[in-house]
Amino acid sequence: MPDAQRPQVLIVGCGFGGLEAARALRHAPVDVTIVDRSNHHLFQPLLYQVATGGLSAPSIAAPARSLFRGQRNVTTLLGEVVGIDADARLVQLADGRQLPFDHLIVAAGATHSYFGRDDWAAHAPGLKSLDDAFEIRRRLLLAFEQAELRADTEALNFVVVGGGPTGVELAGTMAEIARHTLRDEFRRIDPARARVVLLEGGPRVLAAMPEGLSESARQQLQRLGVDVRTGARVTAIDAEGLQVDGADGPYRLASACTVWAAGVAASPLGRVLAGATGCALDRAGRVLVAPDLSLPGHPAISVIGDLAAAQSHVAGRPPKPVPGVSPGAKQMGRTAARNLLARLDGKPTQAFRYRDYGNLATLGRHSAVVDLATPLGPLRFSGWAAWVFWLFAHVYFLIGFRNRLVVLMDWAWAYWTHERHARVVTTLQPRE
Repeated sequence: MPDAQRPQVLIVGCGFGGLEAARALRHAPVDVTIVDRSNHHLFQPLLYQVATGGLSAPSIAAPARSLFRGQRNVTTLLGEVVGIDADARLVQLADGRQLPFDHLIVAAGATHSYFGRDDWAAHAPGLKSLDDAFEIRRRLLLAFEQAELRADTEALNFVVVGGGPTGVELAGTMAEIARHTLRDEFRRIDPARARVVLLEGGPRVLAAMPEGLSESARQQLQRLGVDVRTGARVTAIDAEGLQVDGADGPYRLASACTVWAAGVAASPLGRVLAGATGCALDRAGRVLVAPDLSLPGHPAISVIGDLAAAQSHVAGRPPKPVPGVSPGAKQMGRTAARNLLARLDGKPTQAFRYRDYGNLATLGRHSAVVDLATPLGPLRFSGWAAWVFWLFAHVYFLIGFRNRLVVLMDWAWAYWTHERHARVVTTLQPRE
């Protein structure tokens, strides 16, 4: 049981940032409560593998309670935070319960952004949770089943909107499924004739990477069979397809399965915090935090991860925005924990400093791009070597030995056989 005499630390969210913050407090004289609306920590970089049938959900997710079984100062609760009283230091849950705190770390993450067109969500699900992955997998596999019923592959188009890491990974894997995984499994259609289209509104895919790697990614995707279209802005989405404004004018694109990977918005808790504390938000709804990741005027509240519009502060250099990637969230979690302990000891807090390790993305079998930051300068490469590096890097950062072993075995089997074993759906009906 928590000790009422010890400082009570409440962490909202068990993603990368929340997990690292809790772990950094394992030896601290505080009691930590983690509240999340799901009961697991999710390794989001591999979520697209669940959506495309390559991995099962338990391979990339771990029950939060099991992760903190040995950390006696941590209590995990299942609940959804809907309100925050900064003055009374209380958090309101959806079921009416209230949780007190002396220090609050908000790591609620991000959600999909449809740029004001939330009605598109019903026709083009995004990919942020296991539920999202199951829905995309259902739509992807049932599209082939419906084509088999009709004995028609002509309308079997798969469209991914957004050319960032998630978009290129989904598009490349969809092409691999059509051309290799499903070979010889159907009798009335040829899955290899299915078309995968990747739409990117900007001039190139993987815009955060150097132009050379971006061009390499485009070429690798095309070799995998993906129709890459840049400068393509989506103007409408319905159950049958999309309306697109392209370089040569508007056109209609039919789609049997559309996936949205084009926009990210901060968790709605950002607006809750703004109402409770008067803190400022950026255009994406992220909270503008102080250099030490706390809220201006509210040092007992810190915001980290995708919800924070944080900057990296290095002496002698102008502040730089922190990208919304898992290493950034982890580093913010550790910094927030250190600063919390510094406040308890009456010591000054430290400004957050982000260490950039680089970016990498896989595009499909033997295809990837890597941009690493090293002491000697950037190291950039693509193709088979980048694919191997991506594979082992993701296995290394997975949570738990069992998950690492299972994923490595699944990938080894898929490499030699092209099979994707998690191709199971339980309903023909779309998610409500």
